[in-house]
Amino acid sequence: MAAPPLPALCCASPYRVAARLGPPASPASAAARQLVLPGGYYRGAQGGPVAGRLVARPPAAKRGGGRGEVATPTEDGDGTRSLLQAALWGAEAAYILWLFLLPYSPGDPVWAISQATISDLIGLSLNFFFILPLVNSAGVHLLESPVLHPMAEGLFNFVIAWTLMFAPLLFTDSRRDRYKGSLDVLWGFQMFLTNTFLIPYMAIRLNDPETDQPPAARSQLGSVMVKGAQLVGAVGGAVCILSIVWALFGRADAGFGDIAERWQYVQTYVFSERLAYAFLWDIFLYSIFQPWLIGDNIQNVKADTVEFVNVVKFVPVVGLVAYLLCLEKEE
Repeated sequence: MAAPPLPALCCASPYRVAARLGPPASPASAAARQLVLPGGYYRGAQGGPVAGRLVARPPAAKRGGGRGEVATPTEDGDGTRSLLQAALWGAEAAYILWLFLLPYSPGDPVWAISQATISDLIGLSLNFFFILPLVNSAGVHLLESPVLHPMAEGLFNFVIAWTLMFAPLLFTDSRRDRYKGSLDVLWGFQMFLTNTFLIPYMAIRLNDPETDQPPAARSQLGSVMVKGAQLVGAVGGAVCILSIVWALFGRADAGFGDIAERWQYVQTYVFSERLAYAFLWDIFLYSIFQPWLIGDNIQNVKADTVEFVNVVKFVPVVGLVAYLLCLEKEE
């Protein structure tokens, strides 16, 4: 006669018995055993209920206004960030020494500036955004526009208009709170001395974020610039286009020659006048900083324009105009 079968419990190994009789795993221990999979999903590292299903990772908070910043490659590695900061501070030192103090670059250093250069600066400032020349052309002569070479006027106003459009970009920068000074003052000086103040800002914004402090409120100027970003972009873009047209065809009746003669003049101008030579460096640096800043703040544009802005951000001026025109309206 066959012996009766033993209960299943008697045949189980001690380990299986312990697994069946042991207390259920707590949520904390289950979470501790989870592994991150590519694509932002979690799977349990060991057997159990977690191993058989995928759980979506909660989406990262949208950047903007200093809240919920998303980590970028420059923040993921302290070595890369330190290297970038060192390069930017080195560029600032070289910019000031080469363009302001040392006598080796074209034109006069700031400590030996000539009266002719001062007169040109005053004249270019009076012809800011071509307002006075256009008013004179309309028959209004309350103040006469200084007659300068249109290539010089075009180059000056092109860089200044581009600088104007950086204002809404800086005031919507998700890392602006890392700069502890006044953005109003910084951008105001940038309008006069361009990258002398933008380069340090680009270095300071790479500092570690202060998570224990709430983001600073945007200034009144910042609010105006952000709310009027589309107008700023339209005006800045229009002035940049006008600057190119003016440089090539402006003051046609003043004897400045045709396009070939003007092109020959500008080549001589930028390699003999310190201000014009500095503008070449400004255009080069702006062409680097524009896509860098737009890329770090691409979440600020409308969702259906992200791909377009990501493509054109590398085009000087055009990318910044696109960012400003596509900026999402804030509540």
